[in-house]
Amino acid sequence: MKTKEKKLRVNMISESEFTVQGHGVHTAYKEITAALKKRKDVDVEVNVNRSADIIHIQTVGIYSFRHLIKRDGKKVVSAHLVPDSFVGSIRGAKYWKPLGRWWLKFFYKKADLVLACSGMVRDELVNDMKIQQTEVLYNTIDMGRYASTAAERQAARKKLGLKKSDFVVIGNGQVQPRKRLDILIDIAKKMPEARFFWVGGIPFKNLGAEYGAMQKMIGSAPENLVVTGVIPLEEVRQYYLAADVFVLPAMQENHPMCVLEAAGAGLPIVLRDIPQYNDTFRGDALMAKTDKEFIKIVERLQTDAAYRKHARKGSAEIAKRFDSQAGAERLVGLYKNLL
Repeated sequence: MKTKEKKLRVNMISESEFTVQGHGVHTAYKEITAALKKRKDVDVEVNVNRSADIIHIQTVGIYSFRHLIKRDGKKVVSAHLVPDSFVGSIRGAKYWKPLGRWWLKFFYKKADLVLACSGMVRDELVNDMKIQQTEVLYNTIDMGRYASTAAERQAARKKLGLKKSDFVVIGNGQVQPRKRLDILIDIAKKMPEARFFWVGGIPFKNLGAEYGAMQKMIGSAPENLVVTGVIPLEEVRQYYLAADVFVLPAMQENHPMCVLEAAGAGLPIVLRDIPQYNDTFRGDALMAKTDKEFIKIVERLQTDAAYRKHARKGSAEIAKRFDSQAGAERLVGLYKNLL
């Protein structure tokens, strides 16, 4: 008679449950936790004190550190952050980046396994920060949640006050210097007949990098561009459903969740041509080498149906690669190898 296989006990630790949300680290943690909870071979709980096979840590604060140094269980840390992630995100980061780098290195070295969210992050962890116990686990999402019917799309557009004929462009992320909301503002000014949304705000408020300048930039947006501010994750979906194109002009990223969400919604994806995307989105997303090229690509997507169709095919390839079921399967394999 076959013996029933014992469930893998996982304690998931994330400070974003009780601190600031509205950022990609929180979304990544929520997505992988939900995917694990769907599996029959895993018993996962969040922010609990119980014995476990694996303690998987998603954030790098003091609460997480207390779980990291417990004797019980193998420790896995998701490296959503590298030192450059602070610059252009948090106020004064260029002055305290060396301290941030020291803390990340100290924190990650305590883990039995560190999970880099992209190949470039892994290279930085291994080669620059000398953290050898590193594997790549790409961020993933439940792609099916962002798929929609024609009726759902129509309802989402109606809710946002859009006409059937409106061409809609969205961006998503925190409003901070490195995300380059100013590019979307420029496109909106050059395409006054189109509608634009930036889904996000400044979750860290006064701690956000160049907070005053970012508020001023939001205030300078033309009438055809709406900055939503921080909204619950559950409300974000309607913007993807209503959109025709997704644009992320960020100067630095690791493996952004918003790109995955746009892929799940089947949108043409326009990104900046940066090396962080070499092993994730290159070849499938449209990439702008300059600020001005963003405008050319978006204008062409509005007028060229064949170009839009080509871009959506690339988006579908991204969706296939980064679905959460595949991510959870790889993660459970990594857990078992560690044990």
